[in-house]
Amino acid sequence: MIITVEDRPNVLLELLWIREAFTLQPHGEDLPPSLSDTPEVVQNAASSADTRAEWACAWPRIWHAAVAHAGADTASQLFDEIRTTPIGSAERAELLHQINGPNWRDEFGDGAFHHDSYSTWSQLGMDALLAGLSTPLEDHPERRDLPTLISAWHAGLTKIVTIPCAGEFTRKVSENALLMTDATREDSDSYRRALSTFVS
Repeated sequence: MIITVEDRPNVLLELLWIREAFTLQPHGEDLPPSLSDTPEVVQNAASSADTRAEWACAWPRIWHAAVAHAGADTASQLFDEIRTTPIGSAERAELLHQINGPNWRDEFGDGAFHHDSYSTWSQLGMDALLAGLSTPLEDHPERRDLPTLISAWHAGLTKIVTIPCAGEFTRKVSENALLMTDATREDSDSYRRALSTFVS
């Protein structure tokens, strides 16, 4: 049994940070809850009310496309191909785009990320990830809730994508993947409920 846990989905993290750092109020179905660690709000004259309104309108569309890509199995052949392409070539750029999938930067550039708020918030997330590496294997959620995980795996689950948002939130995002909050995965009852949604 092989289960991949993607606990630092960079494209999704960027989208979540954008939403809160620029106080966007996107509307749509199945949008994730607020971040559990709120970033500092970006005070930037370049991000006018009109710009934020445009961003808020685009955010759900980009979010859903990025989530669908995060739930997909990236073909290992893409990683093999990228090794043989010249650095800086158009072919390499296209392969990188296929691997990364839809993202905020494709549509709006990377100017929004040139703020201390982003680097500070990203570092806090990385610090938390590194701190979790010392957790004994038997205390990992997948070991802790193994019987329910096995049932979900038999139903086709091979990938779990987590996001650092508050509360319990789970969505099936492909035939083989679940998206959930870190809080859902960390709590045994919540995690078992999340895994059970894949089976039912």
